[in-house]
Amino acid sequence: MTRGNARELAVHLVYCREFTGDEPATVITTRLNKAYYAMLSEENQVYTERPNGTQRVYIDTVVCGVANRCDELNEIIQKYSIGWDVTRISKLTRSIMQLAIFEIKYMEDVPTSVAISEAVRIAKLYDGDDTGAFVNGVLGAFARAEVEVTE
Repeated sequence: MTRGNARELAVHLVYCREFTGDEPATVITTRLNKAYYAMLSEENQVYTERPNGTQRVYIDTVVCGVANRCDELNEIIQKYSIGWDVTRISKLTRSIMQLAIFEIKYMEDVPTSVAISEAVRIAKLYDGDDTGAFVNGVLGAFARAEVEVTE
């Protein structure tokens, strides 16, 4: 499994929490259960390979991090999604942006440009080109305004 696939899987887990309200550890354990994971592989190619130890640490970190900082991340999305109330943004798109902002702010090993381009890729994959452009605009505005350039 690549980091990109692990990121996509993490978006699924963050999105799942939007519906279940479960604790991050519960969502991760349930969705990564071997039998459940195998069943999901029939529906989505990202589930064909299980995460290794390094990817599992990444997934745990970002899913728990987004859950613990959800209000902060939503405030950032609200601030930079001019003309949109954060509650009007689809749960999937919001989950994608929350994860990307978390990576940008708290994951030193993820370059800002990678977090943004991967968020755009996932948004386009699941929600179309228009959503990808919206995600790019919001994350780009956030990065230009608040991220110290070190890349």
